[in-house]
Amino acid sequence: MGRLIVVGDIHGCDVALRTLLDRLQLQPADQFVVLGDAIDRGPQSSEVLELLVQVADSCQLTFVLGNHEEMLLDILAGDRPDRWLQHGGAATLDSYGGDLAAIPERHLKLLGSAVDYWESPSTICIHANLEPGVALADQSHDWLRWQRLTGMEYPHPSGKMVLCGHTGQRSGLPMVGDGWICLDTLAYAGKFLTCLVVDSWRFLQASQIGGYREFSLNELIA
Repeated sequence: MGRLIVVGDIHGCDVALRTLLDRLQLQPADQFVVLGDAIDRGPQSSEVLELLVQVADSCQLTFVLGNHEEMLLDILAGDRPDRWLQHGGAATLDSYGGDLAAIPERHLKLLGSAVDYWESPSTICIHANLEPGVALADQSHDWLRWQRLTGMEYPHPSGKMVLCGHTGQRSGLPMVGDGWICLDTLAYAGKFLTCLVVDSWRFLQASQIGGYREFSLNELIA
C-alpha cells in the first residue's frame, strides 16, 4: 500500500508545490489529496493545475472542491465574475493570459473531477468545516466550502481525524485541535504550503520563495 498524503490550500503557489513534490517522490500506489483552493490569490494557478494533472498521472489523486474552485466553475457556467475577481480570481485570470477561454481541457477535466469530501479508514478530508450533528453525505456546500473553523469543533462521531483547509493560520503552522487538523498555512501570503503524510503523521512545508522544513505531529504539539 502507498502513502496517504494530504495538502492544504495551494492558492497558485507553484514553486511551493513543486518543492513538496520533489521531496515526496510520488509513487503509483500513493493517494494524494488536495483539500481545495488550489487556485486564486497566488501567482501561478495555471501552473499549479498543470502540476496536479501530472500528479494525477503519477499516483492516485483526489481533488476536494474548495470555495475558490466553486466560484470559478460557477463563472464558467455563466455567473458574473465580480465576486471571484475580488477574492483572488484576478490572479488566476492573469495566469491564463486574461482569457478564461484559454483554460485547457485537461485543467477543466481536473476541476470537474473534484469531490465534496473524501474518506479513508482514519481520516475525513474536507475543504472548510462540518455542520455538527449532520451526516457527512448531508453536509451543505456552505459548510463544506465556506464556513471557517472556530477552534471549538468537536471530534467527528466516527472517531476519524478531520483534515481541512480554508481557515488560514497566520502562524504558518498547522492548527491541531481535538480530532481536527487545519492545513491552510497561508502559502500565498508569504508563509508555507503544508502537506501531511498521514501514515507517519509528518508535516512537510515549502514556501513560494523556496524555503523548506518538516516536523512530526508530536514535535508540533510538544
